[in-house]
Amino acid sequence: MKERLISCMPKVLVIGDLMLDHYLWGRCERISPEAPVQIVDIYKEEMSLGGAGNVINNLLSFGAKVGVLSVVGDDKTGEFIREELFKKGVLGDIFVQKGRVTSKKSRVIALHQQIVRVDRESRDDISESLQNKIIDRFLDIVSGYDIVLLSDYGKGVLSKTLTKKLIEISNENKKRVLVDPKGSDYSKYRGAFLITPNKKEASEATSINIKDDDSLKKAGFLLKRELDLDYAVITLSEEGMAIFKDDMIKIPTVAREVYDVTGAGDTVLSAFGYALSCGLDVIDSAHFANSAAAVAVGKVGSATVTIEEVIKYDQSLLACDSENKIVTKDEIVKILKNSNEKIVFTNGCFDILHIGHVKYLQKAKTLGDILIVGVNSDDSVRRLKGEKRPINPFEDRAYLLSALECVDFVIEFKEDTPYELIKAIKPDILVKGADYKDKEVVGSDIAKEVRLIEFIEGKSTTEIIKRVKER
Repeated sequence: MKERLISCMPKVLVIGDLMLDHYLWGRCERISPEAPVQIVDIYKEEMSLGGAGNVINNLLSFGAKVGVLSVVGDDKTGEFIREELFKKGVLGDIFVQKGRVTSKKSRVIALHQQIVRVDRESRDDISESLQNKIIDRFLDIVSGYDIVLLSDYGKGVLSKTLTKKLIEISNENKKRVLVDPKGSDYSKYRGAFLITPNKKEASEATSINIKDDDSLKKAGFLLKRELDLDYAVITLSEEGMAIFKDDMIKIPTVAREVYDVTGAGDTVLSAFGYALSCGLDVIDSAHFANSAAAVAVGKVGSATVTIEEVIKYDQSLLACDSENKIVTKDEIVKILKNSNEKIVFTNGCFDILHIGHVKYLQKAKTLGDILIVGVNSDDSVRRLKGEKRPINPFEDRAYLLSALECVDFVIEFKEDTPYELIKAIKPDILVKGADYKDKEVVGSDIAKEVRLIEFIEGKSTTEIIKRVKER
């Protein structure tokens, strides 16, 4: 998956509300004598693309080729946005409507906190003539793009009539449409491939107070059914996101530290669109979008995210969160579905974890991309080693193994051998100790290759127990 995302260069068309994010960075050390408000001494001023522009920035950061269709006003803000997009090499058309106020959000920030935000903008629908121009241009260019993203901020570009027509044309051209929606009336998004409202937005659109999994499920499937979507996705802030197809699938996330949620929805839309365009399925794309959003909220402002940052974030989570590595047989089958990575499998009791185990597993990891360790259940260990074993219960053994950076997943098996587990995983490489030389290795008829690794002499659980008893 990583290689596919890094090497991919899809063509993505973004249509929606362009705006300017204006940041005033300052220090706050005193209260005004004129009113009970803070005085912020500004030391830096920045401007960046916001709204649909932030979706574009993220797509460019991922490595996509990006096109845009939008409307701005005949003002300095609109001129700045058009110049910025031209510098970035973004294709497409940005039409100008006379008298329209281009959206500009000015944020005053001190000590990583937003103090105040000031908005200047028009919210009326763009003119009918401009809607027709966008439709005509869209008809000309839609075939040249892999996917269409609608970034709706309710500022008037994506009117009801225009949005419906864009989705209709996209479906006729077999182009998937992803929507970051706005407002309480989602009827204009009917027929889209996927929408990504947050929990608050989904509650307003469905008139369902989302307070638990039951209400979340009702809201998600109501959106999917009423809007004739392929998928509905509801983002859940620090709880991750929920995906609705035939069933509800929740994908958790862990944001290390939240500095600013500005643009998190933009990141989800752009990451989802990018991953789908690269050939990932919806679940894998959701994982990518989820992690990208977690990285984004750890930055201040409408920050962009790179694929490398997302990969690093996922790796750090796996390395630190041992419990997420302990999975069931059914879960690992879903995780590995459509994976192109080389799978390495080994198994054992791992009763008292020692240096012999660690070096063995480290060597096993070097043979592929993902190392899966099958671990005997407590009953299985007793049948193999006797009634006094295991010394440590499965939960302890599994947690210690999963804390090792070289181990990607740990799975319990209750049988005497891991044959059924190996059959489900179908690993590329099956690893055992060198003492299996000239012996039959369980699962060798399933794995593509069997590799034997030398143990460190004198390092074993049996030897440790023996020394303890002697003392």
